[in-house]
Amino acid sequence: MQIGPIRLIQGGNRGRYPFCNTLYIEGAGLIIDPGAGRECLGRLRDTEDVQTVWLSHWHEDHWGNLDLFDDLPLAMSPIDAPPMADLDVFFQWYGIDQALSEYWRPIMLNEFHFRSRTPNRLLEDGEVIELAENLSVEVIHSPGHTPGHLSFYFRENETLFLGDMDLTPFGPWYGDRDSDIDDIYRSVTRLREIPARRWICSHETGFFPEEPGRLWDDYIGVIQRREDAVLDYLKTGPHTLEETSKQWIVYGKRREPEVFYAFGERNHMVKHLERLMARGSVAFENDRYYLL
Repeated sequence: MQIGPIRLIQGGNRGRYPFCNTLYIEGAGLIIDPGAGRECLGRLRDTEDVQTVWLSHWHEDHWGNLDLFDDLPLAMSPIDAPPMADLDVFFQWYGIDQALSEYWRPIMLNEFHFRSRTPNRLLEDGEVIELAENLSVEVIHSPGHTPGHLSFYFRENETLFLGDMDLTPFGPWYGDRDSDIDDIYRSVTRLREIPARRWICSHETGFFPEEPGRLWDDYIGVIQRREDAVLDYLKTGPHTLEETSKQWIVYGKRREPEVFYAFGERNHMVKHLERLMARGSVAFENDRYYLL
């Protein structure tokens, strides 16, 4: 799909993990999030004058083909840069322990082609960058999904790239060590105020030619529905984190590979339980959470 100089390259499996949608900015030779698929990005590298790569954040589905562009400068948020430099740091940022990291290490190296990278340029919130004639982009710090997550507003054609604030029915993902639910609420509020006319996301539909409207509310509303489900479960009595995670409140059911989904489910439950404790709705004692 073409939106002026912005080319939207839909990722494999309709942009679902382990892929994402990629942007290529013609005239600037800029790739944003090279996760669409190895074959199509290889063709892009061979047929276009690609000059630089930007990342919206540090997750593997957004840099899975970055090694194809090892000779090009890389730019991203300084906040999200550390895990790109060291695979052990990468696992720490996910909250992956030593045992689980041994499962993920060959996957990151062989399937996502992890290579240690240090950004050549650091993108700062509010920075306006001239990309090409009649095309500039504003960098928007939109944390929550990751601490340094970035969105990009292409001013002249009024197009906002939301990254992984992706407006999917699944809702927000906040399963990292440093993800933050309250930051997601704040970021969505800020992004809704951007005077865009077109919206691009990293996954699934990918392109919204009209104001997303209720989709914003549905997307952010998933957080409250998950939280309500946690509270309903705790009404049955005190429960451990593991017992709560096995309710599959986030993913809906047990999925394979379970090592992947169980990890994500558990991390999301930690975020919700911590938030409920901070609000005085839940307490923790003897390895169990219970309602107040």
